[in-house]
Parts: sequence; structure tokens; C-alpha cells
Amino acid sequence: MTRLILTTSDSGAGSLKQASIADIVIPFGFRFVWGPLPSDAEIAASLAPRSAQPDQPIDPWLWNIYRKHFGEIGGDEIRLIDLCERCETIELWIDPEPNAQLTLVWLLDYLRHHGDTASKPTLVQADYAIAEQPPESISRWRPRAVKILNDHLEAASLAWQAYRQPTPRDWVKLLGKDLSILPQLRQAVVELLEELPMPATGLGATEMRMLQLVAAGNARPFDVFPGHGKRNQRRVFDYWEAGALLDGLARCPAPAVAALDEGPFTEEMHKDPSRLERYKRGELKLTPLGMAVLAGTEDFSRHNPVHRWWGGTELTNGRLWRWDPASHALIAP
Repeated sequence: MTRLILTTSDSGAGSLKQASIADIVIPFGFRFVWGPLPSDAEIAASLAPRSAQPDQPIDPWLWNIYRKHFGEIGGDEIRLIDLCERCETIELWIDPEPNAQLTLVWLLDYLRHHGDTASKPTLVQADYAIAEQPPESISRWRPRAVKILNDHLEAASLAWQAYRQPTPRDWVKLLGKDLSILPQLRQAVVELLEELPMPATGLGATEMRMLQLVAAGNARPFDVFPGHGKRNQRRVFDYWEAGALLDGLARCPAPAVAALDEGPFTEEMHKDPSRLERYKRGELKLTPLGMAVLAGTEDFSRHNPVHRWWGGTELTNGRLWRWDPASHALIAP
């Protein structure tokens, strides 16, 4: 019997593989919290590595799994759904943070359109990151597995379609729904709304936390990055995204943060040890604008261009949807 685990991070997949509790472990690398959302066609293409174009090389991600577990197969496409159909058991091991919850609702919405396969998986919803659990103890720690029912699929589809809309209105409406069938989803809804610009400051919660940590003093760049065991405990953005957010606060016409002397935060910088070391050593300070934004007396977006994506919503200076966390109110541009 072939046991398949689908999970939501490379590091979590590594722990699950080392624990040897499944024949196949596949992580999804989608980052739905950053940048424009991929189209349905782009997602489908990533799950079907061999296209109808005969000269396109086969992506080894799925092909090697097929060869190892099922041998060579015919046809022009190798799809995730083909793999699911050939496995007797499918478990979804899901981390609690928002991007993992978005991956879960996308995946359930995807499976919903594939008939009997949608009824095969069980959901293993972790309360904290799977990668934090040592591989040798995963089998003992294992959270309860829940059979996927139609209620799971409907809640997931509702959330996924809401997140893809060109405004956050439908996402806010999820707060009035019973989402308990997916136990970590409601918290993810709230955390993502908090990353919309705030009414007074024009910055989201992670950016505001960065300013708070800089204001506290003795802050180097990596001190303000979010992460497990760090003072910035926001969970929405990863390492690269946090670096881009800090760049956005410091490398703009009217900076809120000063003394970020190296950058931008790119792979090119990381490949140069001297540049990376200079970046790490920078002692960050707030500018007068940064202090005013932190005090809520200045709006960062009134001094700097804004262009980023929040789900399907394109945020610009002229189209800046905001979220008031105190009153739980969405503010239209």
C-alpha cells in the first residue's frame, strides 16, 4: 500500500521524510501571500510538468516519483492528480501559518474537482510548524488525522475564491462564517487582514512591528525579521519577503528606516559574503518620518509609492484598501 503525504513546507517535508512514516512526501512551494496570485492555468501547469509540447523536458519532480513507485507510464502528462489516484492513502500535513492555510484551501479546492480522489485524503492539522518537531518523535507526536468531508471542501473553496477576488471584501466576510471545520483558517484570515495597510500609517502589521523593534534600539536587520523564537512573531511572510519589506521601508523616496547601508536584499547580495556581512552588521535607526509613522501621526503611503499584491487585490496609492484592526473594519480606497 502506497502512502502519500502532501505538506506545506520544504523543511516540514524533510522532517517527515526522515521520520519514514510515508512512501512519498511532497511539499508545495507556492507563496500565495506574496506577489500576484498565479492564474489557474499557471497552477495547473506546475502540477502537470509535461505539457502538450513534445520538446518540453519532463520536470523530474513528479516523473522521478512515478518511476520509483509506479514504473514508466504512458501519456503526455504527469499530474499531481495522477499520483493521488495511484496512492492508497493520502494525508495532508498542514502547518498553521497563513501561507500554509492558503495552500490547504487551494489544494482542497483543486481536489474537489477530481471526483472520488477528493474523498481519499485525511487532514493532519498541526498546531505549530511541523519542521519544529524532531523527526524521531514525529510518529509519537502525530496530530489526529481527520477524514476530508464535503464540508471541508466547501469551506476551502469559499476561502480560496474569496482570496482571489480583486478586493478584500469577500475575505472579510469569512469572519462571519463558521470556519471551524478547518481549525486554523480563521486565525489565518485575521492575520492576513492585518497585513493590509492600517488607516493612520499606511503600513501592515509586519512592517509596523519592524518599526517598533528598530525604535527599541540595538536592532540589526535580521533582528527585525519574523521567525520562530524571534521578537517579531508575525507569521505571514518568510525570509525573502521580510527582506523585501525592510527594503521597502529603507530604500524609498522618504525612508522610515535609516542605516540599511547594504542591499537590496537579493540572491546576488547573498552570494557575496562581504556584502552579506555588511548587511548583517547595519545598525538600524528610525528616520523622523519613521518615528512619526510609528506614532500614528504620518502615513507612509503619502510620502512613498505603493504597489504590491494582497491576494487578488492590487494595492496602489490610488487604490489602497485598508484594515482597521481595532474596529475590525475594512476601509475602501
